[in-house]
Amino acid sequence: MKRVITYGTFDLLHYGHINLLRRAKAQGDYLVAALSTDEFNEREKGKRTYFPYERRKQLLEAIRYVDLVIPEDSWDQKVTDCEKYQVDTLVMGDDWEGRFDFLEDRGVDVVYVPRTPEVSTTQIKRDLFSESRLPQGQAS
Repeated sequence: MKRVITYGTFDLLHYGHINLLRRAKAQGDYLVAALSTDEFNEREKGKRTYFPYERRKQLLEAIRYVDLVIPEDSWDQKVTDCEKYQVDTLVMGDDWEGRFDFLEDRGVDVVYVPRTPEVSTTQIKRDLFSESRLPQGQAS
């Protein structure tokens, strides 16, 4: 069985996330999704999520491509996760290109997949915030 892992916050789940998970699952037989905890997001990424960890976890567990959801608590856990879950391939969006190539020295294939260009959680939050500030009836 070929095992694959990917990492993310997966907040305000959208079709870009689904594309990533589908592409990741296509790389193997079993997909582990490492989900950033609320504390990790605030402490290390400097952002707050709309949905708390447990809700985001429920959403990921309901997606057919995902076999297991684990917490992501630190940047450094990738090495231990790959060992613990016997991972063959790490899949990340191409905005992380080159950042995890060091795992190849540990026998893990690293695949960077293109992001879905027209959607991002950050952009959705920006759009919703700007539309909520418009007078009623002017939001698109």
